[in-house]
Amino acid sequence: MADADIGLIGLGVMGGNLALNMADHGFRVAVYNRTRARTDAFLERAGALRDRIVDTDSPQALAAAVKPPRPIVIMVEAGPAVDETIAVLGATLSPGDVVIDAGNANFHDTRRRAAETTGKGHLYLGLGVSGGEEGARYGPSMMAGGDRAAFERVEAILMAIAADYKGAPCAAYLGSDGAGHFVKTIHNGIEYSDMQMIAEIYGVMRDGLGMAAADMGSVFARWNEGPLDSYLIEITGKVLAEPDPETGWPMVNVILDRAGQKGTGRWAAIEAQTLGVPATTIEAAVAARALSARKDERVTQAEQYGFAVKPMGDALGDPEAAYTRMENALLVAKVAAYAQGFAVMTEASAVYGWNLPMMTIARIWRAGCIIRSQFLDTIASGFEKSGDQTPLTAMPYFATIIDDAEADLRAVVLAATQAGVPVPALSAALAYLDGIRTANGTANLIQAQRDFFGAHGFERNDREGKGFHGPWGMTD
Repeated sequence: MADADIGLIGLGVMGGNLALNMADHGFRVAVYNRTRARTDAFLERAGALRDRIVDTDSPQALAAAVKPPRPIVIMVEAGPAVDETIAVLGATLSPGDVVIDAGNANFHDTRRRAAETTGKGHLYLGLGVSGGEEGARYGPSMMAGGDRAAFERVEAILMAIAADYKGAPCAAYLGSDGAGHFVKTIHNGIEYSDMQMIAEIYGVMRDGLGMAAADMGSVFARWNEGPLDSYLIEITGKVLAEPDPETGWPMVNVILDRAGQKGTGRWAAIEAQTLGVPATTIEAAVAARALSARKDERVTQAEQYGFAVKPMGDALGDPEAAYTRMENALLVAKVAAYAQGFAVMTEASAVYGWNLPMMTIARIWRAGCIIRSQFLDTIASGFEKSGDQTPLTAMPYFATIIDDAEADLRAVVLAATQAGVPVPALSAALAYLDGIRTANGTANLIQAQRDFFGAHGFERNDREGKGFHGPWGMTD
């Protein structure tokens, strides 16, 4: 009997929690997982929601259990597994049915799949879902791209299960084909930079200032009550305050300094490069994770060079002054990172014809997602006043932050550099802000070099036109 409101394939952590979220909001959900043991574990976890779950034993049975036109969510590992699942569903689905990829897909794959699915008479929705395990269960931020009709088919469900920010659901339709997954990719790129910059401040505190983890946790908890109020600052304070139940040491001190990544941060950096948009803070964060993975090499070279961080002493002033400077450094660097992310989305919007609504993107990131913060409410207001094409660094509110706090970012980067504490993302943020405000840069020399060795030509600043060449062949 086809009485389910929606189907879901893939009962991993995110898929299972998303299904429970839907059931919690009164929707009947048909589910299927390739591994039966995982389905059984999910059904046991469903508890009182079990009556709203339709257990099926194949993709075909799942499709048959959903009311037409059938929306079916795919929550499997990004890549070939998605294509395989779509291929299996293809023989079962009818015209007008909706395929929803809610995994961390590469937006290029989403664009291809949207075209292929539409060609078969089905509708396709690429749905970026952020918020991790807790968000999927109790309210994620969701970024939809694809067929408008596909979104409208499941809009009521998405709005019901999304995170709520002061009565506004954190979900929206953002544009055609890969728009939703592209925005999720940039979200993750900003997330990488945010996390890396926080980690760098932690490094300044730990190695440069010799602070204990619990004391650092207290500082982050205090910062979370001010302009840095955000999920990542909040959990950083909690993580630093948590002891290891086995050793009694700070939990963070027993965790190996080798960070994992699933690829979305790299995709953000790659797309920024492809689009020709400077996103150096995101790139630095991605590179820092890659460097962290080279643990053995780092240990060997630390021994080879006899390298050790030098204490900073009072380079940042007394403790309270140092805390204020680090807080301001994080704030202004955050402006740079977000400015880069939104600039990448602005360029992609033009290139792919998406007409991405920047104000809406900022608004649906205010709750549910990993980078949620009060900062995003201010960004949304900035776009509302200045328009979607305005760079964050040109908006009055953020220009004031840069003017007021830039000196503290410079001081932190300088002190860290002199002490040997690596701060690649904070340094990149500072260099970006310096570069974006430099009216007369040094690329004229680069253009001269390119013309010298490759006759690439250049523009002149004293007349109109392109394709000028220097007198390089006439000099000795």
